[in-house]
Amino acid sequence: MAYTVTLIPGDGIGPEISEAAKRCIDATGVKINWEIEHAGVDIMEKAGTPLPDSVIASIKKNKVALKGPITTPIGTGFRSVNVAIRQILGLYACLRPAKSYVGVRSRYEKIDLVIVRENTEDLYAGIEFEHGKKETLGLIDYIEKSIHKKILPSSGISIKPISKEGTEKLVKFAFDYAVKHNRKKVTAVTKANIMKFTDGYFYAIAREVAKAYPKIEYEERLIDNMCMQLVQKPELYDVLALPNLYGDIISDLCAGLIGGLGIAPGANIGEGMAVFEAVHGSAPKYKGKNVVNPTAMILSGVLMLDYLGEKAAAQKLESAVAAVIAEGKDVTYDMKPHRDDPSAVGTSQMADAIIAKVKNA
Repeated sequence: MAYTVTLIPGDGIGPEISEAAKRCIDATGVKINWEIEHAGVDIMEKAGTPLPDSVIASIKKNKVALKGPITTPIGTGFRSVNVAIRQILGLYACLRPAKSYVGVRSRYEKIDLVIVRENTEDLYAGIEFEHGKKETLGLIDYIEKSIHKKILPSSGISIKPISKEGTEKLVKFAFDYAVKHNRKKVTAVTKANIMKFTDGYFYAIAREVAKAYPKIEYEERLIDNMCMQLVQKPELYDVLALPNLYGDIISDLCAGLIGGLGIAPGANIGEGMAVFEAVHGSAPKYKGKNVVNPTAMILSGVLMLDYLGEKAAAQKLESAVAAVIAEGKDVTYDMKPHRDDPSAVGTSQMADAIIAKVKNA
């Protein structure tokens, strides 16, 4: 069977690692017709937008996409293309496995965690009111009059929506993933002791969903305590289900446990549609230098193959990645014991080594 998949190379280092991942996926023998669409800063001048309509149309048509990193300006400019894609397509679940690989430098071993992050609500919903604006001052006045909370007039405001529908889908996804992948426990993580009507609501909904999965253990942790727990005893945890902001932070923390964002894959999944991408950013200063680690993007391809039902191919590709990393020979500079190691290879050369392992499997 042949699949048609939207390939969004991205910007910065995106095109290089996307090409590496594409070649590795093709090496598994799974037949994929790649439909290339461009998004990000590189297409903005030509298209007048970092997210052309054709990108969304392609993903809607093909139902599956592999996306390279896309630059998001900090504090100014257009809002995140990544967030926009998730919200427009209703990709409510962000799946971010954090797994140790032999050969990766880390203070930890045998980490095997899965972060399931809500993707469309919470403080990332983009409902913001700029400081000093008439609408903002009106909102501040309403809040002061209705719940008697004082807010300084100079404040900017963000709204944090947590819905029954969004939370139900997210937590159900986490439990379904646990069942399908033989996981034993789901831990819901919020700050419900402080934010009772949003994070507390998340817990209340999660508890109801958990009742339908009696064979999977369910527990709750507060976000600050969870950070400490993961550093002290990560082996106690399995699948973590979190609202959007906490999930973003915890997924980076867990990436730190396994050796960094360079080996952290990700998937954004909705109803019958999914976009796969590395967790890390676009690192524009390394653009075109053929030095960046492609592992996270290739492992995102592994998640894509698994999603497509091509489990044997997914396992073959992941095993090839693990073997190359364990050997430590054909890896990029960041995976060497010393970052100035002259034996480090480039992005495309590491992909070549992985492809050789795939073909010899």
